[in-house]
Amino acid sequence: MNQAQFIHAHEQQWLILEVLLNPQLKQELTQELTQESKKHWFKAWHKKRSGRKKKITPTSPNEEKIMALSPALIIKADFPDLYRDVCQHLSLAQSRRYSPYLIERLSFLIDRAHQVFYRPGHIHGQSAAGSLLTFFTRIFPQTVRNESHWLWLSSAVFYLPLLLMIVLIQLWPEFVYSVMSPDTVAGMEAMYDPQAEHIGRERGSDSDSKMFGFYIFNNTGIGFRTFATGLLFGIGSLFTLMFNGLHIGAAAGHLTQIGYGGTFWPFVSGHSAMELTAIALSGAAGLKLGFSLLIPGRKSRYQAMLDAAKISVKIMAGAALMFFIAAFIEAFWSSSQSIAANIKYIVGIAMWLIVFSYFAFAGQQQENSLNVKKSEQENSLNGKKMDES
Repeated sequence: MNQAQFIHAHEQQWLILEVLLNPQLKQELTQELTQESKKHWFKAWHKKRSGRKKKITPTSPNEEKIMALSPALIIKADFPDLYRDVCQHLSLAQSRRYSPYLIERLSFLIDRAHQVFYRPGHIHGQSAAGSLLTFFTRIFPQTVRNESHWLWLSSAVFYLPLLLMIVLIQLWPEFVYSVMSPDTVAGMEAMYDPQAEHIGRERGSDSDSKMFGFYIFNNTGIGFRTFATGLLFGIGSLFTLMFNGLHIGAAAGHLTQIGYGGTFWPFVSGHSAMELTAIALSGAAGLKLGFSLLIPGRKSRYQAMLDAAKISVKIMAGAALMFFIAAFIEAFWSSSQSIAANIKYIVGIAMWLIVFSYFAFAGQQQENSLNVKKSEQENSLNGKKMDES
């Protein structure tokens, strides 16, 4: 499908969405349908059309096409469906490398629609809480699936050094000192000593809330550094992921090798799914941003970075919530010595299953419906082309 055919197939939807984003224009274009009987609305539309053109202040370079829209189409239009369809159109236009003018037109329209769609009390009546629910149940997991190639790369750079370090330290215990200083190793041993009064950190149970704040600060700091260093053409994110993988692997490998695994593994099992996955997601967001600068394609580096940032910020918003959940579990569950290790292991396994299931299946039904609609539109257009030929 060339660009002209693409515009011909979808421009009516773009024009209707533009009308819905302008309440005054919508009111002018639809007033006669609510004032006249349905039987005579079409006649009234043509009668009033010339007068309306003088009334409305030009707000769009496509005003003539907008004025020709049927009021019935505008009234029946569903804003969320139109918004999702135009988002899909922008994605297609970018993948097919249509003209910068068309991509800029769709991007501007989507940016305006996005502000309306996600504001409290917006046009289709969803509250701020409802918007957050939509983001975390649909938009976030769908975005991660769409950018899964970056997540796989990030996970490989993070998890492979982690697992390799665990194995190497079982074979050569002194290898831990290639990553950690002797003082750091000694402090870590004290934290997870089976004879210690409090596992994980020297504190009383009344300080769990303070540790909750510390874990939020620490975890989100790791995530933000992993993401932000991606601006160095992705190299910073790769380095940060590898460094964290080596450091975590060294800690796990050393504590296991000296016999402290019975305290260390139950402690980390509960929050590891959320925390480690959030680190990998932060790396994926950073890599997405960095490689948009390294390989911008036909776009300018600035425009490529802006487009990538819109996606990366969504991933980081979801990762931030995962860091928050991990900090809560670490402060109030992992540190508890009254819970049996086997229970902690079971909960840890359940958390990994929940994370995998969430990213594999959440929002998939809506995603499939959009793909079906896209396929139907493509088939319809191809059918018209065959009829014309």
